[in-house]
Amino acid sequence: MNLQNGVTAYGLLHFLTMPAQHNFLWHERAVGLRPPTRAFIDGRYVTALSGDTFPKKSPVDGRLIADVASCDTPDVEAAVASARKAFDSGVWSAKSPAQRKRVLKRFAELISKYEEDLALLETLDMGKPISDSLKVDVASSARCIEWYAEAIDKIYGEVAPSGPGSLATITREPMGVVGAIVPWNFPMIMTAWKLGPVLASGNSMVLKPSEKSPLSALRLAEIAVEAGIPAGVFNVVPGFGGTAGKALALSMGVDAIGFTGSTATGKLVMQYAGQSNMKRVGLECGGKSANIVLADCPDLDAAARAAAFAIFYNQGEMCSAGSRLLVHESVREAMLEKVAAIARDFKPGDPLDPATRLGAIVDDIQLCRILNLIDAGRQEGARVHLGGLRVRTETGGCYIEPTIFDGVTPGMRIAREEIFGPVLSCLSFDDPAEALRIANDSEYGLAAAVWSSDLSTAHRFARGLRAGTVYVNCYDADDITVPFGGYKQSGIGRDKSLHAFDKYTELKTTWIELG
Repeated sequence: MNLQNGVTAYGLLHFLTMPAQHNFLWHERAVGLRPPTRAFIDGRYVTALSGDTFPKKSPVDGRLIADVASCDTPDVEAAVASARKAFDSGVWSAKSPAQRKRVLKRFAELISKYEEDLALLETLDMGKPISDSLKVDVASSARCIEWYAEAIDKIYGEVAPSGPGSLATITREPMGVVGAIVPWNFPMIMTAWKLGPVLASGNSMVLKPSEKSPLSALRLAEIAVEAGIPAGVFNVVPGFGGTAGKALALSMGVDAIGFTGSTATGKLVMQYAGQSNMKRVGLECGGKSANIVLADCPDLDAAARAAAFAIFYNQGEMCSAGSRLLVHESVREAMLEKVAAIARDFKPGDPLDPATRLGAIVDDIQLCRILNLIDAGRQEGARVHLGGLRVRTETGGCYIEPTIFDGVTPGMRIAREEIFGPVLSCLSFDDPAEALRIANDSEYGLAAAVWSSDLSTAHRFARGLRAGTVYVNCYDADDITVPFGGYKQSGIGRDKSLHAFDKYTELKTTWIELG
């Protein structure tokens, strides 16, 4: 049986159908930008108790955007205490589902209202193209909050089949105070994925954004209060992972923690949870996803477009990026040329130009890591088919060409380590069983894809791939209604969909003897 070409990759479809941008003068707006820079605790902005700050520079051109409050343990504990007080008072946790729904829907509306300000903060903070910030990141964040608002009054309890002499109910309750640590690649979207189910469940939250991209989170906190979320329910503590992040994970007042970031840091979060109060831990960590193109791929052009967007979209700074392209030897050369042709259109450009498709790398540290791994690929014998160089150095920003390696073997560092940049490793195979083995030969298991015209083959690969999401004849197809998370060292638990409630609620059994 033939399997027709499936849903177009979400990111590609969204980009290609994106309406024309308004003629905003984004650079002029950036000059007058005055972002919030202090911690947000108990409904107001406050300086760090130490008075310490850290400089936040833009990867767009190296400019200093602002000095941001550098929180540490005392600030985190103040935020946790505020969240606990709000939770225990019932000012949010005791509201009816209908009441919480109204407020969260208003929150989503306000995110859309302030979309231009939020998009500008996102682009200046971490370097992604303004078109993506506006039409993907802000829009998706508002959609996420709205979806969880609508889900609030759709979650039912259960009645157990306990027999005629008793009644046993199973109900969900909020956990209390939830800590969230989010990364810098999709600051708003990752925050929304945590914030939506956490607040919809009736919890209070303390958010630690990445020190590389704290600005949109600080603005969101103010918008939340405007929407009607009570003081103390949503707190934001900017700072470094080794200080503020560690303090949040160790806090005895935090009942659960949701983390998105590297596998190495995720392991530390698990350790901190065990060292403190055994708080529940949800982790969404790294990936090295395999995108497998079989000899009977139904549409090489579609596969090439999806492969290019899977690694070059968002500068390749995606945990689910299709960074390993596994291609059957019979179509390898044709596939490689098609991907390279598309990659050439991803010329790094000014992130504040609405026409730019590939923006800046988040900072010098990440840029150096990417360049070091590109050098490692060369030294281990892989061939640079395209790119591999830093560009636009005259801007003062952090830019790198889209890069494609050919002749990669499974043992090379570029085939095993998460690069988190626009670097594609192309590996070839002769036998489908070999492709499946190579794909699963990784410590990660976040996503994978297979391109085939045969339904049985597609199903066999979908079952055989050890990954949380498997795409068939597409890549990065997405919706808030489906869970996201990984196998192996890609994490524990799932974000998105109704399954996210499992991380932030307790199940309570109530047994009643009927006499």
